[in-house]
Parts: sequence; structure tokens; C-alpha cells
Amino acid sequence: MGGLIVLATIAVGLYVVRLYYLYPRTDDAYVRANIVGTAPHVSGPIVELPVHDNQRVKPGQLLFVVDPRPYKSTLDRVEALLALTNLQIHALDDTIRSARAREAQLAAAAAYDRQYLDRIEPLLSRHFVTANDVFNARSRLEADEAAVASARSEVRKAENDLGQYGDINARRKAAEAAVYDAKLNVEYCYVRAPFDAYITNLNIAVGQYANEGRQVMSLVDNRVWYVMANFRENFLSHIRPGMTADVFLLSYPNKHFRGRVQGVGWALYQGNGATIEGLPQVEATLNWVRLSQRFPVRIVLEDSDPALPLRMGATAVVTIQGYRGTPRRSHKQ
Repeated sequence: MGGLIVLATIAVGLYVVRLYYLYPRTDDAYVRANIVGTAPHVSGPIVELPVHDNQRVKPGQLLFVVDPRPYKSTLDRVEALLALTNLQIHALDDTIRSARAREAQLAAAAAYDRQYLDRIEPLLSRHFVTANDVFNARSRLEADEAAVASARSEVRKAENDLGQYGDINARRKAAEAAVYDAKLNVEYCYVRAPFDAYITNLNIAVGQYANEGRQVMSLVDNRVWYVMANFRENFLSHIRPGMTADVFLLSYPNKHFRGRVQGVGWALYQGNGATIEGLPQVEATLNWVRLSQRFPVRIVLEDSDPALPLRMGATAVVTIQGYRGTPRRSHKQ
């Protein structure tokens, strides 16, 4: 009888150990979310702040407004410059047409004088015209050709001033780019939530100066929540991406959350072995005491309940359930 009890105890112990490794469990786990710092693209004093600390905001909801008046003034100025540029382009078009007409007129005069010179040059040997007549005709032709060259140069200069390259006018394009940039700056004055989020640690007020690119407030990304669970290294061979996990939160003890392993951490920072001034640091350890390292496992929560809002930093208890509820296939870390 005693032998049966011992065998039963051993069997139960082996079964428990098997479950212990097949379904790793840890209470060293915490709810996490991505924290996104919100900063304006322009600088200026904050003139509107319609939100408050810990408020939930929807995508596109106004967070704060930087004084837009200087940027609206710049926009008015560059829009006026664009209108002026369009007028200049029309004037240059007229100049080009006039220069081309002048070139054509001078070219016609040069062609006539060339024909006249060609007619009278044979008459010189027959004494029907004088050498002076031929000289004058040749001089007029040279003057006409010089005038044509000058007119052609004026056309090229006007075309260069116009700045037309194919279907694109460089003058207009530059002015339109300045208008677009000014419009962007006006829009940047109105900073909006990029996604569903919670405002946290809000410590600003109307009148505070906001600097371009410097964080003004932090948003907790409400789109994806996950749990960072720290598992002992001897459990890692039983944890793979894609496995399901049962998650219980201390803040909602009666609620069962479902998660899925996204990945297992590849590295830990260790003070032992760190290099200090070129020399390795080796801390004294007890050879007979071996502590298992804990590696972070990211578990994405898949069934968050709007009635039970999650909070970053909440304590969790995680049990890996393997590929339960998922078609078994090859998973690579």
C-alpha cells in the first residue's frame, strides 16, 4: 500500500512538473502601451488648450493651438507674391512675343537686303552699278544680320527670365511652394490627436511658449495594449511567437483577457561583464547559487473591453497556453 502511495505521488509530481513547463506562468508582468510625445511643428505661445489631464481623445481631436497670427500673415504675403509672380509671367510672355516679332521683322529685312546684294553684285563688272553701291548694300546686310542676332539674344533672355521648363514654370512653382509651406505652417498651429489615446501627465497651460519639435504633452496609445511578462530562461524553450496566453489583471480579478505572444526578448543588460575604462568588470558570485535570468516576453492583448479600460503599469499574471485556438504551424522567433 505504501508503495502505491509513493508511486502515485511520483506520478502526480511528474504531471505537475510537466504542466509547469508546458504552460509557463509568471506574475512578474505588467500592462504596457506605447507612449507618444506630441510636439508642434511651429513655435509660438499656446492660445488654446481644450483638453485636460487623463482625458481620452479621438483621432483628429484638437489638443492645443499655437498662435497662428504670424503664420497667417506670412501666408497672406506669399499669396500676394504668387499673384504678383503670375502677373510677371504674363508680362514676360508678352515680352517674348514682342521680341520674336521683332526678330522676324529684322530677319525679313535681312533677307531682302541679301537678295538685293545678290542682284547688284553681278552688275558691278558690267558697270551698271558702282562699287560704292555694292559696298552700301553689303553694309546694310551686315547691319541687318547683327540686328537679327541681337533680337534673337533678346528672345533667349526673355525666355530665361520666364523660367519655363517644359510644362513647369520655375517662377510659379517656387511661389506656389512658398504658399504651400505657409499653409502647412498655419495648419501646424492646430495640433490634433493622431490616434485614439489618453492624455497623461499634462503640465502646461494657455500662454506657455511651445517650441518647434519640443514635446508638449504625452499620449498613451490606446490602439494596442500588451503585457511585458518576464519569464525565467528555462521556460523560453516552451514559448514561441503566435502562442496564446491567459492574462489576469489585479485591477480586474474577475476578468479573463486573451493575448498572443508577439515575441521573446533577445538580450538583457548585465552589469557583470560591462567594460569600465577599458577593463572588464567581474562581480563576485557564489558558485553554488545559480539564479535564472528573466527575459521579457511581449504579449499583445486581443480582447480589450471598453468597459474595463487598461492602464499602463498594471500588474498582470500570465500563463502561456501554447497554440490553443491557433492552427499549429511553424513559428519563428
